[in-house]
Amino acid sequence: MSLSEVPWTLTTADYDVSKVLAAKGDESISVIIPAQNESLTIGAVLDAVSHYRIDDRPFVDEIVVVNDHSQDDTATVAARHGATVIDLEGPSGKGEAMACGLAHTRGSLVVFLDADVINTTADFVPRLVQPLLESPTIQLVKAFYERPLLNMPTGGGRVTELAARPILSLLFPGLGEIRQPLAGETAGRRHLFESLGFASAYGVEIALLIDAARSFGVNTIAQVDLGIRRHRNRPIEELRPMSVEVLRAALTRYGITLPEN
Repeated sequence: MSLSEVPWTLTTADYDVSKVLAAKGDESISVIIPAQNESLTIGAVLDAVSHYRIDDRPFVDEIVVVNDHSQDDTATVAARHGATVIDLEGPSGKGEAMACGLAHTRGSLVVFLDADVINTTADFVPRLVQPLLESPTIQLVKAFYERPLLNMPTGGGRVTELAARPILSLLFPGLGEIRQPLAGETAGRRHLFESLGFASAYGVEIALLIDAARSFGVNTIAQVDLGIRRHRNRPIEELRPMSVEVLRAALTRYGITLPEN
């Protein structure tokens, strides 16, 4: 990867929803939402995703919620809000849920969203697919945003700032410019996801980013501004295993052999 290659960055000033809706053409859009015990937030996320229409047709062609062994009413709420619900079989994990969702959808453009975001807006999906619709060379799109921590306007995304971005800057030139490499808000062309596959657990996002850059080039990756993203912040003791998975995915892709857990 060349240091001169940098991701295409779109700010809020670059976004015009009417132009994005008009640019859809023959592309079909699938939205996949992995969810585990997110009954309190999944309904609002789904309502936002289904907001936009083109004439009498929805902008998003299909919405699938992958129910990852939830113990609450996630599946019931998701179905009530119009999603197709697929129960994940086998091991639990975000990467596993993403793979399951891909296998049960058919859209040429695929958007992944997190189920726990409390301020998902109707513009999340149009903004994420905008680079894919505007440029045939773009293969993968990541969101970036401000992440509040408790009552502070910033400070969220501790694994991102302390683990993901430093290791990308050191080992994978160009990818250090990705502001939110672990963002669950991700879009891409179906053939990219099918060709690369998904790592397991929390390593899935950074692995996908590195694999896409290696297979297609850093200059085929875009990032778009979604403003402010609010979700529940995990306690510090839960961040260590997440960081381990992120670092393991990056280091193994750099060629370092690590001991099994």
